[in-house]
Amino acid sequence: MTRTLLRLSVFVILAILIFVTLSPIGLRPVVASANVERMSAYALFGFLLILAYPRRWYLGLVAGMAVAGLLEFGQELSPTRHARLSDFVVKAVAAAFGSLVAALVLAAYARFERPSAPR
Repeated sequence: MTRTLLRLSVFVILAILIFVTLSPIGLRPVVASANVERMSAYALFGFLLILAYPRRWYLGLVAGMAVAGLLEFGQELSPTRHARLSDFVVKAVAAAFGSLVAALVLAAYARFERPSAPR
C-alpha cells in the first residue's frame, strides 16, 4: 500500500512539474523565488522516485535529471517560456540531491531495521 502511494505521488509530482514548466508563464503559480521553487520541486521529485523504486535507484537518479532536461528543452516550444542552461543545472542538481537523500534514508532504515545477530 505504501509503495503504491509513493508511486502514485511520483506521477502526481511529475504531472505538476510538466504543467508548471510548460504552461504559459501567466498560468504558473508563484509561491517563492523561482530557484527555490525549482529546487524544492525537483528535490521532492528525486526523493520520491528513489523511495518509490528503491531497487532501481540509479534509474531514478538518471530519470530525475532527464525529466529536468526534457522539460527545460520543452520550454523552447512555448512562445511565452525560455529554456536556460542555468535553470536545467538547478533542477538536475536538486533532483540528484533529493535522490541522494532518499538513498541515505533507505540505507539508514535498512541498517536499523535489520535484526541483530544472535550472540
